[in-house]
Amino acid sequence: MLAWTALVLVGNSWYSLVCAPGLAVLTTQVVFIGHDAGHNQISASHRVNRWVGLAAGNLLAGISFGWWVPKHNAHHARPNQIGEDPDIGTGVLAFTFTGEDAVARAGVRRRIARWQAWLFVPLLMAEGVGLHITRADHLLRRRDRAAIFEGLLLLIHTAAYLNLVLVFLSPVRAIAFMAVNQAVLGLYLGLSFAPNHKGMPVLGAGSRMPFAIRQVVTARNIAGGRIVDFVLGGLNHQIEHHLFPTMPRPNLMKVRTMVRSFCSENDLPYTETTLLESYRLSIRHLAAVARSASPAV
Repeated sequence: MLAWTALVLVGNSWYSLVCAPGLAVLTTQVVFIGHDAGHNQISASHRVNRWVGLAAGNLLAGISFGWWVPKHNAHHARPNQIGEDPDIGTGVLAFTFTGEDAVARAGVRRRIARWQAWLFVPLLMAEGVGLHITRADHLLRRRDRAAIFEGLLLLIHTAAYLNLVLVFLSPVRAIAFMAVNQAVLGLYLGLSFAPNHKGMPVLGAGSRMPFAIRQVVTARNIAGGRIVDFVLGGLNHQIEHHLFPTMPRPNLMKVRTMVRSFCSENDLPYTETTLLESYRLSIRHLAAVARSASPAV
């Protein structure tokens, strides 16, 4: 509400663009709440979590909760495993270049893969729009009662968003506002989720690694205290989150010592680094994958 109030007060001015990043940051924080709801962290009632998730995801952020939950659950079940984790599947960025992923990448997608380390930030800035396209495609394919309800919430979100922007801004400024807002949204979301697993070991398609080992070796924590906790929505405690996905966000820090001791006793790597170092490792991994794609481009 603060960002929208600021937009109304500023009015039809280019200064309104200053409000666009603020709205994107607040929207991302709402997405973090939807993430918590998707893991049943907010309430003991599955129904309450679902309603919170629908309100945060569909109504406030414009992201389909029904599409995201099964996709994210699949990631948690087999993180960084080829053919199982949708987060390293055949998306715009290539996190592996073997098997079906290599076959699926041709033409423009293959050329993007070649330069993806350099295109990392621009591609993340397009992720906001990509999420809206994906949600629409998913709901149109489902066509069930739940999809209709989700679609209604998304239509309310879209109508309210466009109405507020177009009423208070001229068409040119409205387009500029939406472009900045969606770019920052995609960038913030991408930079929040990328540090967690990108650049960590990628498991083969047939891996049968035990649960605890799988979750620990494929995840990375981000150091930085309460400020990083807030900025990343608790995702910086990724190892603890993957071991205890239904644990409420504030409690993840409390089990950190226990998890570190468990890893030490079982000779498991407990990977923790700074935020900037995590980005360096992620981009280095993207560059390594790009080199494997280059000869065939």
